This record gives sequence, C-alpha cells and structure tokens, in this order.
Amino acid sequence: MKTTADPVRDYLSVVEREASALSADRRQELLADLIEHVEVTLAERPDASISEILTELGDPRTIAATALAEAGHGSAGAPAAPGVPGTGDAPARRGKVHPLVPLLMLTLSLPFILVFPDQPGPVLGVLFRITGAVLLCTSVHWNAVQKTTGVLLVAVLPSVVFGAANLSGGGPEVGTPALLANLGMFALMAGAAAWLWRARRA
Repeated sequence: MKTTADPVRDYLSVVEREASALSADRRQELLADLIEHVEVTLAERPDASISEILTELGDPRTIAATALAEAGHGSAGAPAAPGVPGTGDAPARRGKVHPLVPLLMLTLSLPFILVFPDQPGPVLGVLFRITGAVLLCTSVHWNAVQKTTGVLLVAVLPSVVFGAANLSGGGPEVGTPALLANLGMFALMAGAAAWLWRARRA
C-alpha cells in the first residue's frame, strides 16, 4: 500500500492479531476495507494526517471485536467502528449511496430514452447515465477494475454505439431490426449491471 506508514502497519497488525479467530478470507477483507478507508480519506482530505485518520477509525481492538461479534465470535454488543464496513453500524461512507442506485440509473437510462424518444427523454436518459457512472466510480462497493469495466460496458459502449449510428445514419431502420438492436444493447447493459451487483462488496 503506497500510503502505508508505520502507524498504519502497526494499526493493521493489531486488528489482524485481535481478529485472528476470523477466517483468513474475512480477516483479509476487513484489513482491505481499513486500507481502502485510509486511502479514500487521504484522497478526499489530503491535509489530514495518518494519526487523525486512524483516530477517526477508532480503537483497532474495538474494530476486531465488532468484526468477531458479527461473525458469531464473542459478544454481539461490541461497539461499531464508524466508517468501517462490516463493523456494526451502517458505515457512513458505504451508506451514503446504495449500490443499487448507480446500477439502476445506468441500466434504465436506455429504456427511458426509448420510451420517451422526444425531449426531455434523451436529455434525462443521458443525465441518468452520467450520474450513474459518477456514482459507480465514486462508490466503495467495487474495486478499480470492476468500476472501469462497468462504466465501459454500461455507459461508454452504449453511448458510442448509438452516437456513431446516429451520426452515420447507419443504424437499424425503425421496426424489428431496431428493436432487436435495442434489446441486445439493453441485455448487455443489464448483464453487466447484474455482474456488478454480484461482485459488489457487502
């Protein structure tokens, strides 16, 4: 981790040690969430110090105890660690936008344009697509590769295909060919959205 300093490594070591009863996969997921939280916070607040961010995360033993409680180990009354996924309270960072919101906005942008072909249908459909792409890219429910793939399949590719068809006049004529082309593109978008939903971090 590029942003890792000694305090961060020490912090993560305590969490890993205290959460040793967790399965290896769950423990690594917890550590990855903590690392991501530090990186995102540093990106959003470059003036913040590592010690400030770790203080905001809370005591590492509390985080480990809460994760253990949620996994069925120890006391279920362990306090939540604010802003850390999988540690009790709905995390502030993950709870801002439900992961279903960007996926719905991206997927439904095409039907919205097709059902309302006249203004303001296309304008609102494009706004839906742009907003959904932004929400997807800024979400912490997916990693960078998943975000890039999702935006390319659900937002960029449909826009390029339909834009090129409209500019060249080579798109399918109205009727069955156009319907099949639109259904095919919608199936691609819905499939990519379904993949993103299954791949999301809980």
